[in-house]
Amino acid sequence: MGSLFRSEEVCLAQLFLQSASAYSCISELGERGLLEFRDLNPKVSPFQRRFVGEVRRCEEMEKTFTFLQQELRSAGRVPAPCPESPRAPVAREALRVQEQSEQLAQELREVSRNRASLRGRLRDLRQYLHVLREGQRFTSLPAPLGSPPRPRALSEREPILDPALHQHLERKINFVTGVIHPWRVTAFERLLWRACRGYLVASFVEMPEAMEDPASGESITWVIFLISYWGEQIGQKIRKISDCFHCQVYPYPESEASRTDTITGLHSQIQDLSVVLEETEQYLAQVLDKVALALPTWRVQVQKMKAIYLVLNQCSFDVTEKCLIAEVWCPVRDLTQVQDALRQGSYQSGSSVECFVQRIPTSESPPTLIRTNKFTAGFQSIVDAYGVASYQEVNPAPYAIITFPFIFAIMFGDVGHGLLMFLFALWMVLYEDSPRLRQGTNEIWLMFFEGRYLILLMGAFSVYTGFIYNECFSKATAIFPSAWSVATMANHSSWSSAYLATHPSLTLDPNVTGVFRGPYPFGIDPIWSLATNHLNFLNSFKMKMSVVLGIVHMGFGIVLGVFNHVHFQQRHRLVLEFLPEMIFLLALFGYLVFLIFYKWIKYSAADSRVAPSILIHFIDMFLFTSNAENLPLYPGQVPVQTVLVVLALASVPVLLLGTPLYQWCRQRLTAGAVLVQPVSTGEQEPLLEGQEAGNSVNAIKEDVESGGHSPDAKHLDFAEIFMHQAIHTIEYCLGCVSNTASYLRLWALSLAHAQLSEVLWTMVMRNGFVRLSYVGGVVLVPVFAAFAVLTVAILLVMEGLSAFLHALRLHWVEFQNKFYVGAGYKLCPFAFAPDTWE
Repeated sequence: MGSLFRSEEVCLAQLFLQSASAYSCISELGERGLLEFRDLNPKVSPFQRRFVGEVRRCEEMEKTFTFLQQELRSAGRVPAPCPESPRAPVAREALRVQEQSEQLAQELREVSRNRASLRGRLRDLRQYLHVLREGQRFTSLPAPLGSPPRPRALSEREPILDPALHQHLERKINFVTGVIHPWRVTAFERLLWRACRGYLVASFVEMPEAMEDPASGESITWVIFLISYWGEQIGQKIRKISDCFHCQVYPYPESEASRTDTITGLHSQIQDLSVVLEETEQYLAQVLDKVALALPTWRVQVQKMKAIYLVLNQCSFDVTEKCLIAEVWCPVRDLTQVQDALRQGSYQSGSSVECFVQRIPTSESPPTLIRTNKFTAGFQSIVDAYGVASYQEVNPAPYAIITFPFIFAIMFGDVGHGLLMFLFALWMVLYEDSPRLRQGTNEIWLMFFEGRYLILLMGAFSVYTGFIYNECFSKATAIFPSAWSVATMANHSSWSSAYLATHPSLTLDPNVTGVFRGPYPFGIDPIWSLATNHLNFLNSFKMKMSVVLGIVHMGFGIVLGVFNHVHFQQRHRLVLEFLPEMIFLLALFGYLVFLIFYKWIKYSAADSRVAPSILIHFIDMFLFTSNAENLPLYPGQVPVQTVLVVLALASVPVLLLGTPLYQWCRQRLTAGAVLVQPVSTGEQEPLLEGQEAGNSVNAIKEDVESGGHSPDAKHLDFAEIFMHQAIHTIEYCLGCVSNTASYLRLWALSLAHAQLSEVLWTMVMRNGFVRLSYVGGVVLVPVFAAFAVLTVAILLVMEGLSAFLHALRLHWVEFQNKFYVGAGYKLCPFAFAPDTWE
């Protein structure tokens, strides 16, 4: 059978790898992704394993790569993904990668350090230049006579050395100049005046251009300050306060000629530094180009190499330490590919001795491997979310491909809403290879994208059930002519003008000839959307439909259990479990389905008023009574119902005691056969029957018989079997009632979706058509926009999510618990997946 129906056959195998070719063989196996390796050194510390040095070396290279990647991002470059998946490097190539990466990292450190130093020096020179320029405005003397008049500056920029007073000053005036962060100006000025008691003159002005803050890296507009003072003590106070506020203080020449020479020198230094900085930036760009070109490939190679050494650390050496032995879980159908990969790895390493693989017996339960494609992966994820299938257990995923979208569509039946969902999923399917859709960062979007085929089928099935319900945005569509004739009813009835004037609602009688001309060709007749009893009619239809579909769904789940019993050679369960379960379900709830269809077939519109109630008959069935007011559906109904209830009750003790008694009898017979068996004095027979041994592959039958099957163990096993069977019986019998009632959510959710659609149409679109008709069609644009937004937000997203969760519950609880255990674990092969290296 296909792997989608049940998991593939997986075996435990040993790989015998020559030491010289082990690296190449593991690399080849990783490229193909066939095997799951087991750790043969579970008690050995990771720091004491043989290849720990190689692993540390790979980690050191990864640290270097992390530094290079950070440098790329700080330069505004995003490392591109690796265009192709390179193979794991050999030893010589790994050394080359390590040397080149460390060399590039060292160059980046030096160039970045030089660039930062040049930038800091250039920033200081520019700040010093602005300080001198602004200081000139404060301290420069007036122009000599005969020169053109200089425009008068504002008061805060007037020279603080008045020429009229300059020649009478007896003390020398000193200056402290520098730049300060704009946030600290107010506190700095206040502290200066308090500490120096006003024996100074301070001027503050913003720098003409914004510069980078070396602490935060932000671009800010610094403030230039010029402080004139008298006395050395006050100067020391000013400098100490400047240091406390992290001000950058610059020397201020005393004479104007010195200041002019300093400005000229600063200009030349700035020009020279700009040239050097530009050349440094170009060289840094060249180094970053080399890093951006080589880094993606290096990362993939080193991560593959590290993964190979981690796998080699899980292997054990033989006595001669010339051969590595590995234990792996391997799909049986891939054993030939594994041998081919080992042969290819030995050839690449140049070894003359080929490595080989050998199957070994085991008592452990193998991992589960179910191969999927892009279509079945979404449905398999739904099943795996409940629990990974046990080894070679029947997989519910292939049946969920049909049942899950159909059950969802029953609750979401609307042509318009289903079509929108279908088109959205179709767009994702058509553009599924687009990198923009695949590499999104939004988890919700990725969840939608992974389930695009599931959404596609849910939308298609919703369109189908929408035609069945005859609902498109809550409005009925008249695809075919209605089977009801109002004209015939008017012609053959006593409807007068007075009667029509006083009765806004009219009743169509299908018993009148020609009023009802047979069923509608497909789905619900559109005339029911105009009927006042529309809701009552659909409630009865959807409720009975939910019960019928639910019992069919559960019965199908019980039938799938037959494949498990046959595959695991537990044929006694066919008689002791499957048969009682089917009798219990069909005798009670299968009979209910029979009553629903029988009533539909037997009673027509002519005798519908005297049709009995199925619910009362079903209740009387359990009470072993009959109701005189509720006529029987067919002759001999009471004896038939009594027999069915007795059969259902009789199946309960069979289901409860059948399997435990069978296991107990089988154990006694096996124990008696062991007692009369002669003791063998020959070689010990290896244990090949994995399910009857422990977890050790070296166990033998004599060890198991002496240590694992004591009388106490038998008693405990029987008690455990009986307890498990009792829980299963109680859960199944009560679950048949509760699960059948649980399928009524199909009716409830379908009714809620239809009513929400009708309310939204009535409250939004109908008001736009009726109340705003006198305004014109322009107003319908925002009305339709509101209707579209509410439809997508409420009916598609919220109602769709609600129907999805209820369909998920019906599959997990009501369907899968009839045959599915889900106690396995996935096979996780060692593979170099491309997505892992991004």
